[in-house]
Amino acid sequence: MTTYILRRLLLILPTFLGITVMVFVITRFVPGGPIERMIAQAQQMQSMDGKSGARPSSREQNQPLSEEQIGELKKYYGFDKPVLTSYFLWMGKVLKGDLGVSTRYYDPVWGMIKERIPISLYFGIITMILVYGICIPLGIVKAIKHKSSFDNATSVIVFTGYAVPGWVIGVLLLILFSSQWDIFPLGGIVSEEFEDFNLFQKTADILWHTVLPLAAYMVGSFSVMTFLMKNTLLDNLSSDYVRTAIAKGLPFKQAVFRHALRNSLIPIATHFGNNISIILMGSFLIEKVFNINGMGLLGYEAIIERDYPVVLGILVISSLLLLIGNILSDICVAIVDPRVKFE
Repeated sequence: MTTYILRRLLLILPTFLGITVMVFVITRFVPGGPIERMIAQAQQMQSMDGKSGARPSSREQNQPLSEEQIGELKKYYGFDKPVLTSYFLWMGKVLKGDLGVSTRYYDPVWGMIKERIPISLYFGIITMILVYGICIPLGIVKAIKHKSSFDNATSVIVFTGYAVPGWVIGVLLLILFSSQWDIFPLGGIVSEEFEDFNLFQKTADILWHTVLPLAAYMVGSFSVMTFLMKNTLLDNLSSDYVRTAIAKGLPFKQAVFRHALRNSLIPIATHFGNNISIILMGSFLIEKVFNINGMGLLGYEAIIERDYPVVLGILVISSLLLLIGNILSDICVAIVDPRVKFE
């Protein structure tokens, strides 16, 4: 198994290079970058000058910046070099821990990301604990009580949650519990008076702001994990080895928990590592709805504003987490399924 893990670790480098090269090339050819934004801002300033009395010529209206100014901007942002040359220069900085500077806010990218990591980790870890802690037992009970009134009632609820996106649930929760009934806050992670609170009040305030976003986060994953657990357990309960164990006198409960359950956890284990990147990145739509300044919202705003250094910085972190998560998934499968041998 050690040899397998070492091979997988060595495969991270070419996969990571392939992902970053593809996205880096795309950012160089997608319109609306920092230079185009500055040209648009210059045109807006000229239009404002025109309203105040100054009338620029038609050539200046079409191109407010001179060729020399555009050349300086391309040199400043590194667009004056070939794509591959720019990529290797950027990658050299990344290997040194420098993710660049935001073209929108002119702040270090790593500093912007580092400020938002704790918020995303907070919601991601709590969501993962609750999802696995509730979905696995619920899926087991639904499989054991298949086609019962409990199974049918919970299936309706779970299917409804699966059909409605999490951000839509978030909007509905805000309308009901924040706007209509004024039970929870409209957004954010803390109150404006947070710094004046004592430790107990700060904890209660964070939890108060956590309830609605956490409910929206859990909707999609909750439905998928519950039915995945139920369906895999049903398949194993109908297998020959379980029926044989029951026929030999083994109680049904022991047949479920000693034999069928462990094999049913294999699909759950394969998803565990992949959820690591989701834990950190979160959901930009849910963070947008609740005005949570996490990694998801940062990535969303960076894409909208064509802030390519921030986009690439988030890509570096998320792709590395995804690749490491795949290895952790394999390890989890090997722990759950003793038949798996990495040789």
